[in-house]
Amino acid sequence: MKLFFSKDTLLSQRSAWVMSTCVGYFPALIQPYLKQLLENLKNPVHPAVKRNSIKVLELIELPEEFMGIAANVCFKILLSNKEEVAQQAYAMSVLYNIAKKEPELKNEIKLVIEDMLPHGSPAILARGKRVLAQLVNL
Repeated sequence: MKLFFSKDTLLSQRSAWVMSTCVGYFPALIQPYLKQLLENLKNPVHPAVKRNSIKVLELIELPEEFMGIAANVCFKILLSNKEEVAQQAYAMSVLYNIAKKEPELKNEIKLVIEDMLPHGSPAILARGKRVLAQLVNL
């Protein structure tokens, strides 16, 4: 994690995939670093760092205390046309996971995703349709 949060961009981006893979197998490993991970996402970071950070948020059971910050970060990613497709796809899933516990977000998520679909890439279309179908069942 010291490498992941390093100011050295090369070290940070190279460690991002390793970090997300480890968390995929052992989700509890990220718990002590969640606040720092979310704070890191508020700053400009390398796309690999952002992508793998959002992926981690998708993989874990997000504690309630961090749901607001995570939702804000994910909505910002979805509303930006400068973000990578993978980041946007992961952000949709993170928002869905939050909506399972905070159903009042359901309509906002739905509106944002529906707005993205007409001009979305195949990955955005696939993930967006899946998340919209899941939101209906909440």
